[in-house]
Amino acid sequence: MPRTQLPVDNSPQPVEKSGFFIALLSLHGLIRGHELELGRDADTGGQTKYVVELAKALGEREDVRQVVLLTRKVVDPRVSPDYAEDIEVLSDKVQIVRIACGEPGYLRKELLWDSLDAFCDNTLAYFQKTTGLPDILHSHYADAGYVGARLSRQTGVPLVHTGHSLGRGKRKQLLASGVDPAELEQTYQISRRIDVEEDTLSVAVRVITSTRQEVEQQYAMYDFYQPERMRVVPPGTDLQAFHPPVPKAQRRPPAIAKELERFLRDPSKPIILALARPDPKKNLIRLVQAYGESEALQAAANLVLIAGNREDVADDKAVSGQVHGELLLAIDKYDLYGKVAYPKHHLPADVADLYRLGAATGGVFVNPALTEPFGLTLIEAAACGLPTVATQDGGPVEILANCCNGYLIDPLDSQDMTTKLLHVLEDRLNWQRMSKKGIEGVRKHYSWEAHVARYLEVIRPLAEKTEPMATFTKGRKPSRFRQRALFTSLDLNLTGDAASLAVLIQRIQSERKSLLFGVATGRHLDDALGELRRHGIPEPDVLITHQGTQIHYAPGLNRDTAWEQHIEHHWNPAEVRRLLAGYPGLTPQSREQQSRLKISYIVDPTVADVAAIRQTLLRGEQDVNVVFSFGQFLDVIPTRASKGLAVRWCAGRLGFQLDRTLVAGVTAADADMLRGNTLGAVITSQHLDELAGMSGADNIYYSHSQFADGILESMAHYGF
Repeated sequence: MPRTQLPVDNSPQPVEKSGFFIALLSLHGLIRGHELELGRDADTGGQTKYVVELAKALGEREDVRQVVLLTRKVVDPRVSPDYAEDIEVLSDKVQIVRIACGEPGYLRKELLWDSLDAFCDNTLAYFQKTTGLPDILHSHYADAGYVGARLSRQTGVPLVHTGHSLGRGKRKQLLASGVDPAELEQTYQISRRIDVEEDTLSVAVRVITSTRQEVEQQYAMYDFYQPERMRVVPPGTDLQAFHPPVPKAQRRPPAIAKELERFLRDPSKPIILALARPDPKKNLIRLVQAYGESEALQAAANLVLIAGNREDVADDKAVSGQVHGELLLAIDKYDLYGKVAYPKHHLPADVADLYRLGAATGGVFVNPALTEPFGLTLIEAAACGLPTVATQDGGPVEILANCCNGYLIDPLDSQDMTTKLLHVLEDRLNWQRMSKKGIEGVRKHYSWEAHVARYLEVIRPLAEKTEPMATFTKGRKPSRFRQRALFTSLDLNLTGDAASLAVLIQRIQSERKSLLFGVATGRHLDDALGELRRHGIPEPDVLITHQGTQIHYAPGLNRDTAWEQHIEHHWNPAEVRRLLAGYPGLTPQSREQQSRLKISYIVDPTVADVAAIRQTLLRGEQDVNVVFSFGQFLDVIPTRASKGLAVRWCAGRLGFQLDRTLVAGVTAADADMLRGNTLGAVITSQHLDELAGMSGADNIYYSHSQFADGILESMAHYGF
């Protein structure tokens, strides 16, 4: 099998000195350190700009040693080759590092879920090969939250998370706007996203938000809502780039003004400026409808729509293409030609000019989004002296309270939108007051210097208490001989067919000098050893028992106590038992099936729902891993424990390579062993439905044969 290529940093390394090493995680979209393609699509918006500017601003601090911005490597002729570069140096302390993540082509974020485990494995390998572990992991959005939570569990590095937008709020708003629930799942995979957000909140020791409203209204919708972990750090903006227009006598029309004039009958009129990604939740269609249905608005101002960049709308089958098409149809429906400017292209440098052009004409900036958790465009517009009308859902509530430069609107109420826009446009004295207030408010509340200072106040106590994973060693060399490994579960996998098992055992024994053999099971140690002896299976090099909570090494089956100390983090078995006591359809298993780090039940699936059980534990603030297997067994174990995480711990200890490790499983308990850079094999059985969701993941083979014969078949498939 081809081996994953890791980015190698050939640039000069910073001199070792005191200060924090911060790793920012932002996976989707197109991220580079110059000429960001903001608005190119629904994934390349304010978040990409924020993380790049945050990385740069952190790098200017003396108390920051190093910053890496980890993102997805994209190799695709449709996008710039910049996004295929492994390393992009932004300063002597700041780099963008691009990590391989499944399909190399450019994909929208909703299609990345099944590749995120590979990103995790490749990121940890990058740290091991180059920099060592950071002091802080900071994930941005749900996909990076998944990666950050997994890496934090593996390494013990504290996780800080910023959601930017949240699935529960997005689902609520899109449903209210008339989007079909089935379409919502198909297009956005919203339920999967919400599950990941719940899990991320259970791991993150701090959640950074831009406003108090996010904490009290948006995050409060989640089961693992812990406001004591949340910190409000208002976003920053570049006051060098975003500033008011110069006096009229010194003013020269910017290049983008010429582009707008091509559309407008009277370019001298005030501008209603909307600047957003082509995404349904940005609600631009309703803005066009409100404008088209109001003769007063049309008389008062032109409408300028900057909805990313587009080529041929007919060829764009993505969500962005649908939005562009709907906007063009709405402009045509209301016959708004000569009143609406809708340019196909704009440059990043044009954005500040657009705000200043709006301010110079006595116009208004409008953000009609269904929900706006961040509000960066509002701050930029205010810094340029442009008053604002914005959605009442999210960050604008606090931004407008701080800047006093506009009005909030109900984004689903076209009349409210029209009325507030006219309030700004028709009262010149009020316009001047709001313009001045906005400029002052941004300087006071939203400079990058203030943002970074507050940010470091939040992470400093976390970074100073970091306790990295005991097995992690920078530059660890792989074992000289055993660079391949085979890990398999026990029941219905190794066991079940004596004839094929004998062939597999012979194969393993013939290759013991070059092959590490491991078994991972939910059984306790004595039970597992008895089962191995009963079937004549040789003692494995690694025996993972108790659903991944214990690891034993040959010879002598020595127990890895460091692993158990690592996974005990936040483990509260008494509270887990209390929360599940008397739960309908749950019966505790026998005492010998329980352990200090595993609580086991038998489930009656006709009565108890596993998802509801997880929800009960989340609401009880229990950061745990709930494992359901064989259609009837449920194990609750520490959040840092699982068979898959145990395998990766062993890889760190013993030096075998994940991309040369074949992992065979049969139930949901084996799922995270199979994901990522391992060579995964799902062995067919009556419990195949438990792993049906694995079909979209990278490096997963579904065997046709059962038991050990299925393992042999998988070995042949991988040329193992």
